[in-house]
Amino acid sequence: MPRPRRSRRTLTTLIALVVVSIALITIDLRTSTHSLTSGLRSVAHDVFSPLAGAVNGIFNPIGDFLAGAVHYGALQQENQNLQAMVGRLNEEIAAMQYQSDRHRETASVQGLPFVSAYRTVTARTIELAPSNFEADIIIDKGRDNGVDVGMPVVASGGLIGQVTQASHTTATVQLITDPSSSVGVQFGQKASPYYGVANGEGLRRDLTVSFVSANDPIRRGEILFTNGLAGATFPPGLPVAKVSSIRRGSVQLSVSAKPIANLDHLAYVSVVLWEPPT
Repeated sequence: MPRPRRSRRTLTTLIALVVVSIALITIDLRTSTHSLTSGLRSVAHDVFSPLAGAVNGIFNPIGDFLAGAVHYGALQQENQNLQAMVGRLNEEIAAMQYQSDRHRETASVQGLPFVSAYRTVTARTIELAPSNFEADIIIDKGRDNGVDVGMPVVASGGLIGQVTQASHTTATVQLITDPSSSVGVQFGQKASPYYGVANGEGLRRDLTVSFVSANDPIRRGEILFTNGLAGATFPPGLPVAKVSSIRRGSVQLSVSAKPIANLDHLAYVSVVLWEPPT
């Protein structure tokens, strides 16, 4: 077969080349005839250069692979270090965002114009306990901070409820949507207002406004304020709700009103340090 013969010839040639190479080295060591050895070395170089290139082509990728394997551990460690750095930066960004959000939420309940005449205490909501039957939150301020039962609680927009329980360090606030909550309100001109009572109907439900006569000039979109009448449980002028619907009856109007303050987002609130005059 032709292939074995060619292989044998190639092997024979390689052996001959090796013998010649050894002979050249021997001659080079034993003689000083420069022309002869340089000529033979030139021939040997021409013969072996292609063979050396082939050998290098085989072994260079292997060397590169081994070098890559040696450096892989260092690259992997560097990658892990970079990932850890990114993780720390993300944590710092999240912390800064949290502080920014907290500052913004705190500022939103400070300096409210409708309670500027009263002292207030800013508190953080630490527990939500709303249901269809009760709508309460628990805040992180209590009697040690001047917070006591009966005090109004406001947030950005207006009134949200009233303190119903107070310990030294916490207090429970009943929201105005609680079914047992009622707030005396007024509407119309300040010089000659009309009165009603806003009653809670449950979480995320509009308030119902009772005692509004069929002849009272109430309109949709009108804002209801606490009336502050004698014996009222809230000071006058606190925004409570905006009229959302009106149904006329023969004697009274059936009025619904949506709380102005967003009762679903009460991270921070302000307790108005006000008590009804005795």
